Formats: sequence, structure tokens, C-alpha cells
Amino acid sequence: MREVVLQIPTIEAEQNIDIEVKINGKRRTLHYRVEIIVWDDFNGEKADKVEVIKRVIKEHDRDWQLVQIGVPTRNNIPIMFRRKAKKEGAYGSCLEII
Repeated sequence: MREVVLQIPTIEAEQNIDIEVKINGKRRTLHYRVEIIVWDDFNGEKADKVEVIKRVIKEHDRDWQLVQIGVPTRNNIPIMFRRKAKKEGAYGSCLEII
């Protein structure tokens, strides 16, 4: 699959990103969501960081597909999702941007 890499400014909280692209002359809007997972929010569960990430991904809205897990810091980790595109009644991917 082809990739397009975009630099997104550093963010401190959840952010939705809409990107308009033209692919083979057809205009498409791609929807992304970056969520910042704060480790301290999960301290009460005494879960390790890998388990926290697994839980966030598993419980995430099914209309969104995991695209990228960012570089963790001491305090948090960014996780990027892409809204699945509906195509003839089924979900599919129109473009991967990571």
C-alpha cells in the first residue's frame, strides 16, 4: 500500500483531523482521530502499559481503525485512528496515511 506521511503539530489532547485529497481525479475526505492516553488515568487498575494500550484499542469505536501507535513518553502515548470508509455497504480503506 502506498503511504503519505504528514507532519502533525504536537498536540496535548484528543484531536480530530480531516484531510481532503484528490486521488485519480476523485476528491475524498479522510477522517483521523489522535487520542492521547495518559498513563495516570489507568493507575488504579494497576495494569501495565501494554495492557492499557490493548484495552484502549479493543474498546475503541468499531467505525475507527487503528493506524499508528506513537512514541510513548513517561506520561502518555498518542494513538491514531482512521474512520473506516463505507464502500457498497461494507467498510474498507480508501487511503492509508501514517
